[in-house]
Amino acid sequence: MTFNATDYHCGPSTQGLVASVLPPVLIIELLLGLPGNVMALTFFCQNMQRWSPNIIFLFNLVLSDFLLLLNLPFRIDNYWRGEKWIFGDAWCRINLFMLAVNRSSSIAFMTTVAVDRYFKVVHPHHRINHMSSKQAGWVVCFIWVVVISLRMPLLASNLHSKSEENISFCRSFSNYEKPPLGICMYYVIFTIDFFLPLVLLVFCSIRIASILRSRKMNRDKRGQRAIRTVLVIVGVFVLCFFPGIGTGLTALYFKSLGKDYCNAYHLTGELFSMSIAFSYLNSTLDPVIYCFSSSMLRNYLKQALNRTRIVQLKPSRQGSMQNGSD
Repeated sequence: MTFNATDYHCGPSTQGLVASVLPPVLIIELLLGLPGNVMALTFFCQNMQRWSPNIIFLFNLVLSDFLLLLNLPFRIDNYWRGEKWIFGDAWCRINLFMLAVNRSSSIAFMTTVAVDRYFKVVHPHHRINHMSSKQAGWVVCFIWVVVISLRMPLLASNLHSKSEENISFCRSFSNYEKPPLGICMYYVIFTIDFFLPLVLLVFCSIRIASILRSRKMNRDKRGQRAIRTVLVIVGVFVLCFFPGIGTGLTALYFKSLGKDYCNAYHLTGELFSMSIAFSYLNSTLDPVIYCFSSSMLRNYLKQALNRTRIVQLKPSRQGSMQNGSD
């Protein structure tokens, strides 16, 4: 499709700062995140016969991050060329669809791990804590089906477009005057993706902390690990996803004020594009969550470091996969 300035609120956006800053940042995130996720993915695959529900949730979190990182080189190339997309319409839709699906699934499984910890500490006798691996598998399938279904409009939307200068673009967020229905749905889901998990994560952390205090379990190692895991998840979640939702909603606010605020709208729009770096940082930081959530993975990493002879770390006693939920 070809468009002109009248198709856009305040005219077409310029992303000069984004094109110069994002590529090196995303390359660093890719180089840092890929080894950690590959190591965790390999570890979980080698121990499939000993999976617990908690490990099943962690494995799918790893899988989400790994698939996102595999799609990241195409976005790096896109930004490196000044947002010129060279891979065609079909791959534009697939690439943005995969990035959106894996972002949402990563958030969903982070939240699931936190909720699992919540039930183990706050409701230790609840039947959810006796979930079988097969039942956990059904929960995982349900999450994937919901996430993929909600992102399907991206495949049907025309995200690949050309300017009057015949330059191809591939954007899921553009400053349309009137966004198509599929893009509107995408914006709504993008917003819900942040606030609903945030409420659940804050609730879980507050309840776990209060229960530990009321039961005088502040020195209980299992309880301490649970609250640390949830707090790490909350910290990673807010650090990685708040910049995107904050700048995105601010840009929409300036857009609602009319064309007198075009400069402010373009500035916040560019800041929103820059916040993509924080969103992808999630896949780089998630290995920290794996280590807090699985004692067996921690021992595996300690043994790997010990083999380098640079440091010597003592493995923890709770080193079985079944106790990996700690």
